[in-house]
Amino acid sequence: MSSDQPNGAEPQPGNAGQPTKAPRTMSATTTRRALAAVAIGAVVAAIATFAIAGGFDRSENLPTHSGDPGPQATASVEGEAFASAIAGDCLDWTPSNDPKEDRKDVAKVDCAEEHRFEVAAPLDLSVYPGAEFGPGSRYPGALRFAELRDEHCVPAVETYLGARFDPYGKFSVGLMFPSEAGWTAGERTLRCGLQFSGTAGTLLPFSGRVAEQDQSNVWDPGTCIGINQNVPTDPVDCVQPHAYEVISVVDLGTQFPGSMPSVEDQDKYLEGVCTQASNEFLGSADALRNKTLTLFWDNLELDSWLAGSRRINCSVGKETDTGGFSTITGSAKGDILINGAAPVPPPPTPEGRSMPTPLPGAAPVPGP
Repeated sequence: MSSDQPNGAEPQPGNAGQPTKAPRTMSATTTRRALAAVAIGAVVAAIATFAIAGGFDRSENLPTHSGDPGPQATASVEGEAFASAIAGDCLDWTPSNDPKEDRKDVAKVDCAEEHRFEVAAPLDLSVYPGAEFGPGSRYPGALRFAELRDEHCVPAVETYLGARFDPYGKFSVGLMFPSEAGWTAGERTLRCGLQFSGTAGTLLPFSGRVAEQDQSNVWDPGTCIGINQNVPTDPVDCVQPHAYEVISVVDLGTQFPGSMPSVEDQDKYLEGVCTQASNEFLGSADALRNKTLTLFWDNLELDSWLAGSRRINCSVGKETDTGGFSTITGSAKGDILINGAAPVPPPPTPEGRSMPTPLPGAAPVPGP
């Protein structure tokens, strides 16, 4: 069978590139705009391999079966685990870059173990009105399966999680569907579910049921996020080219135990917390400036807060003049290269308070 790979967890790139110790931030909305290009690119590339970026449009639901054992398997070529999977089952397989080999060994596993898909509901196309999915019908193809996921799996996932789905969080809505051979053999039952995908669409393993964990879209400190055409991608070893490095995870719930704080209040708190994290991670208060890096963080939005997400990342990277990311190699804890060259520390900041040079004809600047 095949599975789509939606936009899902949006790793949260930020702003970079100012040779100053004072941090700048980029809002969650802006960071997601920065990821739009790579998300669109992933969709285009994924169509050929049945990996489609996700959406959140709603429509009338096809019948789903979250409580019963689901439609009877057709004994096609899809395998027992896929054919019998119901809501709450967790599935895993050995990933392969060859579409013909990928997902050939799908198996049910304990959800406490690592897996790549948590089933939210079976979706029975055999009851769909009309002849589109009837016996002998043509294989729908990637675009049609993507439409079915957007129309029917998003509501199914929200029902499955009891309205606790974070649309900006770590997990995204997915759809597993039969291979073309399975479709020809008569398989018409799909599986809606949840998966964890990187920015470029690669499905990543996760442990535990989604409903039982914080869905915050964060990475562990020391994680480096790769880069492709100046846009962040999936985690890589820090010796490999990357866009930025995560230096800390901050739980906003400890500072704001009540209602959601405004973006301004989040920023006021995170400026101090992330600056301290940067000093500790890099080894000194001057390291960020000397390496010409910028500290940045993301903000939580209301949908995430209501779903229970509370954590964000503090990260360091460097912005290009055109708004993308420069390519960094090496961990920011040690020696790094930026676009292949060692960073040149800016001149020392003069002691005392500097006064700007007045424009010709301007009135004298008043003294203290």
